[in-house]
Amino acid sequence: MKLYRPIAALFAAAVCAVGIALAQETPRPAPVPRPVMPEAPVPPPPQVDGKSWVLMDYATGQILASKDPDLRVEPASITKIMTDYVVSAEVANGRIHLTDPVTISENAWRGGGAGTDGSTSFLKLGSQVPLKDLLYGMIIQSGNDAAIALAEHTAGSEQAFAGLMNAYAKQLGMVNSHFENASGYPIANHYTTARDIAILSRALIHDFPEDYAISSVKEFVWNGIKQGNRNTLLWRDPSVDGIKTGHTAAAGYCLAASAKQGDARMIAVVMGASSEKARADSAMALLNYGFRFYETHKLYDAGKPLATPRLWKGEENTLPLGVAEPVLVTVKRGDYDKLKAVMDVPATLIAPYKKGQAVGTLRISLDGETVQNVPLVALADAPQGGFFKRLWDSILLWFHSDKKKDEAGGK
Repeated sequence: MKLYRPIAALFAAAVCAVGIALAQETPRPAPVPRPVMPEAPVPPPPQVDGKSWVLMDYATGQILASKDPDLRVEPASITKIMTDYVVSAEVANGRIHLTDPVTISENAWRGGGAGTDGSTSFLKLGSQVPLKDLLYGMIIQSGNDAAIALAEHTAGSEQAFAGLMNAYAKQLGMVNSHFENASGYPIANHYTTARDIAILSRALIHDFPEDYAISSVKEFVWNGIKQGNRNTLLWRDPSVDGIKTGHTAAAGYCLAASAKQGDARMIAVVMGASSEKARADSAMALLNYGFRFYETHKLYDAGKPLATPRLWKGEENTLPLGVAEPVLVTVKRGDYDKLKAVMDVPATLIAPYKKGQAVGTLRISLDGETVQNVPLVALADAPQGGFFKRLWDSILLWFHSDKKKDEAGGK
């Protein structure tokens, strides 16, 4: 037995060596090259039933697709988004409070109550209703009586409230809107546009998120009557969380809708659709189109230096420049690498500068077209230097300017 053990060991080692040799000699199959995929095209926007419409990216405010976005149209109850914004702003400013008891006037009762043909919250004449409940009634039930009562409590009269609506609209950049009442009741000189409603909707979501959340509530009970939210997309897609419907014979069927998927949010506004179903289908198609074919990228962080150009006559020799807010841009999927950024800064910067002061422009373009113009600001105070520093830089600037003239002449 002892004699065979060395032989067995030698045999096993030989077999192992042969196996290793064979494994080393056997060539591995070459990797199959992956085919080069063609660039994925982005289709045109979906067909939309409406006089005008807009698809906006919430993060950037960019209009991704539209039809007649600045066409002046009757807003019907879409008006109540503006009423909601004004009331929320006045609450935030401390002029009114969510707990305020609001008396339902005869004007509110007759103009928007149960005896009218319009949407109503069935508020009782002379009753007192907490302001917060009126907001729910206006946003969820689209109650005209609630809208009028809110306007009267906020500004003393609906006419005065309309003045507030127009003042806030101007602040928001709604340049093609004018409001005459709080409910959207048809009246001359009461108009808006799809673009302006998208701007307003974005501001409401950003400025008053807790108030905006009311528009996702599916039903509300007041005076023993349960009424459902008229935005049927809340039942169709869980990503939809607002905003408001509207309808009159003249305005057609209108809908401002918003949805959030992950970190992305889209806003769709459809004005003047032919039916309740058509406005919902069109808005949903626009939202899906935005999520499917567009993406948002953060290009630059706020407060980080993007350039440090020469500073003359200052305590420091350079001035750090950056952006005051993060720079976001929304582009079609696959277009991110095509973005170009150029900084336009004056050739000569002379102190002083204050932190936050605009100094130049960051211009972002895609395929030669400007996507965004963002102010470049000073990231720190840049006071003047002392007398001798300013004198010395003045001498250097003289030579610097003279040299530039010579270079320009030589060309």
